[in-house]
Amino acid sequence: MTEHIVVLDGYTLNPGDINWNSLQALGDLDIHDRTAEDLILERARSATCILTNKTPLTRETINALPDLKYIGVLATGYNVVDIEAAAERDIVVANIPTYGTDSVAQHVAALLLNYARGIVVHDQAVKAGEWSNNDDWCFSKQPMFELNGKTLGIVGIGRIGLASARLGAALGMKLIAYDLYFPDAEKLAGLEVEKVELDELFKRSDAITLHCPLTPENENMVNAGRLKMMKSSALLINTSRGPLINNHDLAAALHAGVIGGAAVDVLDVEPPPSDNPLLSAPNCVITPHIAWYAKEARARLMEIAADNLREFLAGNTQNKVN
Repeated sequence: MTEHIVVLDGYTLNPGDINWNSLQALGDLDIHDRTAEDLILERARSATCILTNKTPLTRETINALPDLKYIGVLATGYNVVDIEAAAERDIVVANIPTYGTDSVAQHVAALLLNYARGIVVHDQAVKAGEWSNNDDWCFSKQPMFELNGKTLGIVGIGRIGLASARLGAALGMKLIAYDLYFPDAEKLAGLEVEKVELDELFKRSDAITLHCPLTPENENMVNAGRLKMMKSSALLINTSRGPLINNHDLAAALHAGVIGGAAVDVLDVEPPPSDNPLLSAPNCVITPHIAWYAKEARARLMEIAADNLREFLAGNTQNKVN
């Protein structure tokens, strides 16, 4: 029997600059850029395999799809799928755990360098005429500093945390990290990373980058209390999960000058409502969840998604989460 494969929301993975060939080879493929919740059942009714990124598959939806046997999540996080409901029906759910390590780490480095050098601020000032009308041959809109010798605090030192650490080390930064499962010397591969407790990390770091999954225990981990522990010049970077940070507390801290700045690629609600307090907070750079978005990373994601499905159809499973 030919598999009926339905992609519910493929646009963010492939807006047209890569191809679907590896998945098309596995069955009849229907690709939808986006799927509203009221259209999920209509589009997926005869699917044997569904691929989804952010389109939710609830217990009710899963139980209404009699032919479904496989769900592939086009991301690392799989909270959009009721994995217990899928398991009860012996439906395999697989994710993509490793595809964007370098892309995300390089985004962290870009945010860090922008904070240290004010690239965006100065570009905007020049284009607004401030250089053309300046009395001097150069000018500065903000304090600028070197990263060499500064301390980078890494919360969660898995694959992406380690990649970020390597880039920090290349910039001459001292590395400290907190992780419940701190890597051994073999995984550190020569990196000098000091293991510290979480509160100590917040107190000592000149820049903090978050690289941990969202759990009930660490939701709102960055709150008013922890922000007050930070240096007044410190930068907070989040390319991990939006709800790790209490947005209101961070916005208040930025307005009050409690910390030097924030650079976030993720928010607690995406896309953000217009009243999200970080949208109007000073010294806050926000990018639209694109740390993972390098073309090379998306191409890897596509191939891993196809490999996951190919293995499943061959009677094996890989990257199964349920």
